Amino acid sequence: MPKQSAVYILASQRNGTLYVGVTSNLSKRIWEHRNDCVEGFTQRYGVHRLVHYEMHESMLAAVAREKQLKKWRREWKLSLIEAGNPDWQDLWEEIVS
Repeated sequence: MPKQSAVYILASQRNGTLYVGVTSNLSKRIWEHRNDCVEGFTQRYGVHRLVHYEMHESMLAAVAREKQLKKWRREWKLSLIEAGNPDWQDLWEEIVS
C-alpha cells in the first residue's frame, strides 16, 4: 500500500481496549504497533489488532478526523467498527496484500 494519510483504530480484542491513531504510511505504522516497536499505550495494553481504517486525501484531513474520533463516545467507536467489520477481524492482511 503506497503512502497515504490514514486514520486507524486498533483493538486488543473484540470490545476491548481501543486506540485511535493517524499516519502517512498505514502498513508501516501498523507493523510497528504489531511488533511492539512503539513504546507506550499500544505496547502496554497489547492493542495490536487493526479493526478499522480510513484513507484520506491529505494529512490535514486525516488529523481532523483523528481528533473527531478521539472525542467520540466509546459506543460510537464500537458502532463504527461493527458497521464495517462486524466480526472484528484483523484487517492487517487487507492492507499488506
